[in-house]
Amino acid sequence: MVKHYSNFNIKKIHKGSIILIGNFDGLHLGHQKLFQLAQYYKKVYKLKIGVVNFDPMPKMFFNKKLKNFRLSNVNQKIKLLSNFKVDFVITKKFDKKFSKIKAKNFITQILNKKLSSKFIFVSNNFRFGNKREGNVNLLKKYENLFNYKVVKPLPLIKKKKIVSSSLIRSYLEKGFLERANSLLNRNWTVQGIVGKGRQLGKKIGFPTCNIDIQDYVLAKPGVYAVRVIRKNSNKYLKGIANLGYRPTFNQKKLLLEVHLFNFSGNLYNKLLSVEFLKFIRKEKKFKNVSKLRAQIKKDLNIAKKTK
Repeated sequence: MVKHYSNFNIKKIHKGSIILIGNFDGLHLGHQKLFQLAQYYKKVYKLKIGVVNFDPMPKMFFNKKLKNFRLSNVNQKIKLLSNFKVDFVITKKFDKKFSKIKAKNFITQILNKKLSSKFIFVSNNFRFGNKREGNVNLLKKYENLFNYKVVKPLPLIKKKKIVSSSLIRSYLEKGFLERANSLLNRNWTVQGIVGKGRQLGKKIGFPTCNIDIQDYVLAKPGVYAVRVIRKNSNKYLKGIANLGYRPTFNQKKLLLEVHLFNFSGNLYNKLLSVEFLKFIRKEKKFKNVSKLRAQIKKDLNIAKKTK
């Protein structure tokens, strides 16, 4: 069970650990390689593993116009981290006050005093502190004084490209879902609460669960084969989803609509995890509802055959 902290006041049992710092958005193959190395250190040095990440992500905090960006939310991140023998996670609220902390104070007051870090895993381009004044060289400068060691693993390269959250976002935005899923080493998943919509799907014979994607990255608008799992359930339900603005109905709000196969029941206000399996087609405007209904039937046949 991963212990989750909302600040740096951790329990004594977690002090003096291996600390990994970063957004770890999506926990892709590159991150997974990093955690495999951390597991090796854990075994050799008999230490616990802790993760420091921030919410919102600093880039989203500083750029208020950046609405649809993240690959995974905090809850997904914590659940995924449990697969990598992580002992605790610190999700620090990134606000104006914290953004102004001096880089040196982050090292002395947090990494040393509060966490008593023994190993600090960061990427080579890691920046921290007020106006991004801190970098890896500054971390290394204090290694001997505070008795920690900085570890900078090399990035993972696949097909001559560095595996990164940015690359995965670009794949999703272009509709290259299979490429994105291969770098995530799982199906990209959106979590959200089912809300009440205009019930347009029900009126044309395909009732849907309407989910606000909040600040998730906007994958290419269109139709997807999906599978869905409810909170506290281990049973997947297959379905089809439309991500977009429903141009046939002049919908202006971005929405994820999911139609589940062979399911009847009330899912309003329930938390669903929607896994994207296959990109079927891009979103388009139909002349009338009859043409839309005919296309949906074709889409359904593709989705039902998707594994």
